Amino acid sequence: MAQHLARGANESRGLAWVMIACLLLFVAQLPKLSRDAFLNPEGPEFDALAGGAFLGAVLIAPLLFYGLAALSHILAKLVGGQGTWLTARLALFWGLLAATPAVLLNGLVAGFIGPGPALTITSVLAFAAFLFIWLSCLAYVEQPDV
Repeated sequence: MAQHLARGANESRGLAWVMIACLLLFVAQLPKLSRDAFLNPEGPEFDALAGGAFLGAVLIAPLLFYGLAALSHILAKLVGGQGTWLTARLALFWGLLAATPAVLLNGLVAGFIGPGPALTITSVLAFAAFLFIWLSCLAYVEQPDV
């Protein structure tokens, strides 16, 4: 995060990070959606499932992430944080983007192996990776003199 901030914090970088991360989150869902469509022939077809996932991941999720970044900045301010709205967004968006390899692995496990211990483990690890990166970056950007 320090290296990214040294290059200059700007909104366009944050927007690019969140959009790329959300697109990769959508791609990570495709194996599971394909499995669901195959195993349930009476249910919705794959293209309908993928269309809904695209709408949620690429059009709605970025808005929710902006809200989550604002909430995290407000909470950080309550405990003495000195960051800005922009740096709080960059911390969250970088956490999302940096955790996407784990999320992609989780999507493959969900699609090829399905529910079970392997999916639970990869889900927990992917979420833990995201939380660790995001909270570490947030702690860095909210400290004084950054």
